[in-house]
Amino acid sequence: MPQQDTAIVDRMRLLEGWLQPRLDGGQRAWLDDQLARISSSPTERALAIAIGMVPRKLSKDALSLTDTERRAGNAVRPGLDARKWSVDQTARILFVLASYAGAADTFAARLDRLVRSAEIGEQVALLRGLPLYPCPDEILGVAGEGIRSAIQPVFEAVAHESPYPSEHFSEAMWNQMAVKTLFIGSCLSPIQGLDERRNAELARMLVDYAHERWAAKRTVSPELWRCVGPFADGQAYDDIVKVFRTANGTERKAAALALAECPSPDALIVLETAPALWNDIRSGRLTWDTLE
Repeated sequence: MPQQDTAIVDRMRLLEGWLQPRLDGGQRAWLDDQLARISSSPTERALAIAIGMVPRKLSKDALSLTDTERRAGNAVRPGLDARKWSVDQTARILFVLASYAGAADTFAARLDRLVRSAEIGEQVALLRGLPLYPCPDEILGVAGEGIRSAIQPVFEAVAHESPYPSEHFSEAMWNQMAVKTLFIGSCLSPIQGLDERRNAELARMLVDYAHERWAAKRTVSPELWRCVGPFADGQAYDDIVKVFRTANGTERKAAALALAECPSPDALIVLETAPALWNDIRSGRLTWDTLE
């Protein structure tokens, strides 16, 4: 069996293992029957019918994985985060995996058509499965459509709790996703690989975005400075210092964290004017993950 096929089998077994204890006998029988149908005849019609029937046949309850199940997921697919998945979403992703018959282009085209024709709930499920699907490069266009969506849950199905963007997005796609995250009022913190993929162009884009917000008398998310700090010089550095000196609460803490990563030696001098805050950063009590 080819290595790619082995990986798919392992991922299918993982999802089946998650689902089985959460289904009754009739639900398990239906799931097994659909998997057999899709695997034996991986047509778009069979897959679409199964995906559409899931909510009527299975539970919409949260998957609520145990710690052991989450560890198993990461062993099969590093970075997999299914904490927000539901039973029906997991089944839909499983059906998509079962439809793969070894042809990358065929699989990618079928997935693209499914996502485009799906209702919102189906789109969210299908896009949450991106880290598990085969031929990740061929399905990049599907992910790109997801981050262009104006529907926040659809956008977040790609952007949040997924290793796929950090592993496969170009810098331009990554930057587009990060800026749009803030533009639609979403959060940066659930984006995997955020710190590793920060870059100077993204910092410039976010500073421009901050100035647009300020010019319109609107607030700026404190999270924005997380992607600016390591590249802050000139105007960007001055902006962070201004926030640090004029803001309170979470905004000031975010500016302090950004200053702690600034390349300018003057940043340390500014931070030392708030010794308690600076001590919290050095001790690890204040981080981007604990910011609130």
